[in-house]
Amino acid sequence: MVSRQITIVNRDGFHMRAAGDFAKAMATFNSEVTVSSATKSVNGKSMMHLIASGFQKGTELTIQCEGPDEAAQLEAACAMIASGFGEA
Repeated sequence: MVSRQITIVNRDGFHMRAAGDFAKAMATFNSEVTVSSATKSVNGKSMMHLIASGFQKGTELTIQCEGPDEAAQLEAACAMIASGFGEA
């Protein structure tokens, strides 16, 4: 299992497009991914869970990946968030 903390930088956080793009990208990996804040934890492969999380700009998240390709999945997840989902 690997994990890293990262802060959401895009203006609208995990809104519909960002959540959909993130979940779709994470689904290409065989590992499980969990996205957590101080108050909630959701499945990173679920667009609906990400949208419902309400994670907004400035939220500090912990991305946790576990499985055969966990390191690559963690790098991809953090890169997407750090890039502001292309809209920072």
